Amino acid sequence: QVQLVESGGGLVQAGGSLRLSCAASGRTFNTMGWFRQAPGKEREFVAAISWGGSSTYYGTFVKGRFTISRDNAKNTVTLQMNSLKPEDTAVYYCAADSRSAQAMSAGTPNYWGQGTQVTVTS
Repeated sequence: QVQLVESGGGLVQAGGSLRLSCAASGRTFNTMGWFRQAPGKEREFVAAISWGGSSTYYGTFVKGRFTISRDNAKNTVTLQMNSLKPEDTAVYYCAADSRSAQAMSAGTPNYWGQGTQVTVTS
């Protein structure tokens, strides 16, 4: 029974911050990460992190604004989002996979959460 449950989404003004969390259950994962999808747009890679946290990948739009981390003792992954822009508005999905963080950045993960809404206003 693999489950990924996101939390932390909400409404924030431009320039503000949000912290998204994802709790995994059923097993552990070599790689965990985040994707997002805005209305009328394709799914977009946001960030991925390896088991030990030494390997991280970010989407090109991030430009240093987002930071991914994980706590393996709790089997969770976190996305700290700073300097948010209206263009960041989307549903954010937690993802997990046995493959590498690099692979997640360019592929389709095997497991997905239900998503959490992030809305950034001007």
